[in-house]
Amino acid sequence: MMLDKMTEQECRAALARASIGRLGCSLDDQPYVVPVYLAYDSGYIYVLSTYGQKIEWMRANPKVCVEIDEIVGESRWLSMVVNGRYEELPETRYEDAREHARERLAKRYHWWEPAFAERQLQAGDRLIDPIFFRIRIDAVTGFRAVAEPSESATGTLG
Repeated sequence: MMLDKMTEQECRAALARASIGRLGCSLDDQPYVVPVYLAYDSGYIYVLSTYGQKIEWMRANPKVCVEIDEIVGESRWLSMVVNGRYEELPETRYEDAREHARERLAKRYHWWEPAFAERQLQAGDRLIDPIFFRIRIDAVTGFRAVAEPSESATGTLG
């Protein structure tokens, strides 16, 4: 297996294919990482959520990261880390950005379900307010593992 550093263009192409990542945020020197459904477009990662620990923490400290993997096999994968800034998209002020996020996310299968499943169990019949947010990308880096010719691997990685 050989490791190659990905170019920014390769990272952004992989981001465009991604639908799940791990969102990292922190508060008072305590990290917190959760999986999220996401969509990438034009320098932003878009996410739908409900109010909870990650939203509370990102409101207090908007510096976040997202880790994304594509894994074909043990010797054929890529991994990226995106550093950026949390930007909440409240309904009245960011209607166009919310609609853009909704359109991008709607291309993913059951994109809304994870955000609401746990909250619905806690809230019962109460209405749950969706929170759309985006991460303005400051930097993205990635590495790709490529199988050596003697190793057998299938699939494609950007």
